[in-house]
Amino acid sequence: MTKPAASPSPPPIEDAHLATRRITRLSVGVALLLITLKAFALGASGSVSILATLADSTLDLVASLATFYAVRWAAAPPDEDHRYGHGKGEALAALVQAGLVFASAVFIGWEGIQRIFDPRPVTAGGWATGVVVISIAVTAWLVWMQTRALKATGSLAVAGDRAHYAADLAANTVVLIGVVSGAFLGAPGLDAAAGLVVAVWLFWGAVGMLRAAADHLLDRAVPEADRSAVTHAVLADPRISGVHQLRTRMAGQVMMVQMHVDLDPELTLEAAHAIVVEAENRILSHYPTADILIHADPRGRARPQPAGTAAASPPSEAAPASETALQPRPKGPWS
Repeated sequence: MTKPAASPSPPPIEDAHLATRRITRLSVGVALLLITLKAFALGASGSVSILATLADSTLDLVASLATFYAVRWAAAPPDEDHRYGHGKGEALAALVQAGLVFASAVFIGWEGIQRIFDPRPVTAGGWATGVVVISIAVTAWLVWMQTRALKATGSLAVAGDRAHYAADLAANTVVLIGVVSGAFLGAPGLDAAAGLVVAVWLFWGAVGMLRAAADHLLDRAVPEADRSAVTHAVLADPRISGVHQLRTRMAGQVMMVQMHVDLDPELTLEAAHAIVVEAENRILSHYPTADILIHADPRGRARPQPAGTAAASPPSEAAPASETALQPRPKGPWS
């Protein structure tokens, strides 16, 4: 009796979407748990540091919910109105996250400044300390899980969510110092100062998220190493004598690649098509989720290249590999 054929494994992009959906569900659950614990600790202690981290966790919940829905929308296939897919929904979620963290930083900083001039004692230090220690342990576990998911998916939305919780991990450590200082050392001013440190940390994290989201939405090219890898994969076939007008950008977890290649003008259309397909498959072996468009030009008859585009020729034995890399791109204000 013949065995039934094994069902094909899902393509890499589906695996990535599944991983992002799982990790976003987990982050929403952790945010709810942390809010419950910190609200209890705030009611018992009145600590400004606890207030700061509670406000941050509340905004984390909002951001995690935004990420939860964004990754599902970004995973939707292309349709008539979105022919390139919905991948940039992840960048929009990252912008929402950055705005919420900015708001959190301003609120916490204002509250910390007020408490410096009007210190208030921290009560129930034992409960507050215990809650912060539990929060640190739970957050560290979530960041570890998100790091694993990020390595598998490269999701910008998950990266933004992870940035939230990585900042929380450091912030909770500062909060622990503030609570212990206010409750056991009789120094409530240190508690307020800890809140200010959290505010500065959140502000810095928000700037990083804003930069990443802006680069994604403005179609910044992928890193130089990736563009060079794409070029070398194409030029591995000696029948392709050059690459020009290479354009790359990210749409969610999909790298969009467009280029022109130089081929022998005497080739038949069928032969040229076969060469191009082989080049696409070489790129896909390095970037399985890439969306690739290659235009074949007769060698020596390519249109003049627009300003700012780069060309590459096959590596020669006399020239080092670095000379075949793409030309540096003009630097932007955030480069």
